[in-house]
Amino acid sequence: MDAKTPFQLAETTIADIHSAYESGRLTCRQLVESYLARIEAYDRSGPSFNSVISVNPTALEEADALDAAFLAGGLTGPLHGIPLVMKDQADVKGMPTTMGSVLFKDHNPGEDCFVAAQLRAAGAIFIAKTTLGELGAGDTHGSLFGSTRNVYDPERTAGGSSGGSGVAVSANLCAVAIGQEGYASIRRPSTWNGVVGMRPTAGLVSRGGVYGGWPSVFGSLGPMSRTVSDAAKVLDCMVGYDPTDPVTAMGYGKAAPSYSAALDRDALKGARIGILRTSIGHGSEPETDDFAKVQEVFDKAVADLAAAGATVIDPIEIPDLKALLAKRARSDEDDTESFRTYVTTSRGAPFTDRDDAMKASNFEGISRGAMQRWLATGTTEAHYGYLRAREVLMARMMKVMADNKLDAIVHKAVEHQPSLIKDGINPPYRDHSGAPAINTFLVYVPSIVVPSGFTRDNLPTGITFLGRPYDDAKMISLAYAYEQATMKRKAPSLAP
Repeated sequence: MDAKTPFQLAETTIADIHSAYESGRLTCRQLVESYLARIEAYDRSGPSFNSVISVNPTALEEADALDAAFLAGGLTGPLHGIPLVMKDQADVKGMPTTMGSVLFKDHNPGEDCFVAAQLRAAGAIFIAKTTLGELGAGDTHGSLFGSTRNVYDPERTAGGSSGGSGVAVSANLCAVAIGQEGYASIRRPSTWNGVVGMRPTAGLVSRGGVYGGWPSVFGSLGPMSRTVSDAAKVLDCMVGYDPTDPVTAMGYGKAAPSYSAALDRDALKGARIGILRTSIGHGSEPETDDFAKVQEVFDKAVADLAAAGATVIDPIEIPDLKALLAKRARSDEDDTESFRTYVTTSRGAPFTDRDDAMKASNFEGISRGAMQRWLATGTTEAHYGYLRAREVLMARMMKVMADNKLDAIVHKAVEHQPSLIKDGINPPYRDHSGAPAINTFLVYVPSIVVPSGFTRDNLPTGITFLGRPYDDAKMISLAYAYEQATMKRKAPSLAP
């Protein structure tokens, strides 16, 4: 590109940014200043999306250091000068980790979590921490910040629990965002804010320094971006073995040499894609018009897969799928120990364990979703039933894929349109309708969401590519081929 061509911030990619740096059209300081200005204009003013909890106070100084390093020797790494935001559930040096909660409002660990350190080593710069379902629970509401608004309709929810990350990347408040998923916490806000979101196979990405990690196995950090290409480039820098997170031992030696190298526009040609039409979303209502509006777009997406060269097996059936998914149950013991692991390893945490936190004078002020999660109890029998169901479902899903020689399963990313914020914080407390969690039920399978278009109400939808354990590179490749064949992403008009 000509060195005189002005840099276009909106919908920019990692490749665009690096090209602008190398042509002299842009500096890291200029880019960070532009994103910070957009946060002020659209997140804290204007439509007031309310997706950012805190801004990095040293962002400009860090940008200057990256600019100096570039002048001395060029790009310092694959993410040199790429401004990122992090869901405020993971520690980032120089910023508080609040979990969106009054309980942790003064918690500033002063250190990077494992993944943040890896991204920083690759040259990335963290400019902000984003909103979330308080304490990682439910929709994006929190006692510390209120509610986060959808970029396409501010009366509707951004989805959760990584709603702030979904909004920030969709509204072009950053280059790429990092979310965290334990249920549908990356995929739902990605879908409802019209962006790409990936929950990698458990074990590829560490949860060290992240609230909601070991010994729980569900949660995983993952990239949220406007393009599949950017998600792959960020994932390249996130994966790695971390001795503080034993789950990463499961992924040791299983990461692809490069996820960005897997990008292939022709990946769908000859690929065998199974279409899962069984309704598996939380609280889905298949007889409603709202469900039908999403179904219409999904049907077109299935046709688009075939048009791109895929052999579509439509539908596929996984025996007893809904009955098995209904057996999901949490482990109180794992939840308690997971909390203890975080607060005893994150420097300066205000509590030593869950009981300590529940005795805090402001505990009663936390949001309804967080309170429900914390006060929920389970039984050993229910958790054992879930573990048995997980093994049965994994075997049945793998058998369906083998019998049909499938490369991937595709299903609706979310089966309903974004719900209204008022209905989530008041009766009937409806906020994550239609969110499937088959990937986190099974734990060791990858899934990636790609925008698939808009409903009659002009609200975004997506499709999910779901694959075999550690087949993350193939899911990225197929998602990229679909994205390039359809280009359904459309920037929100509320953040021009």
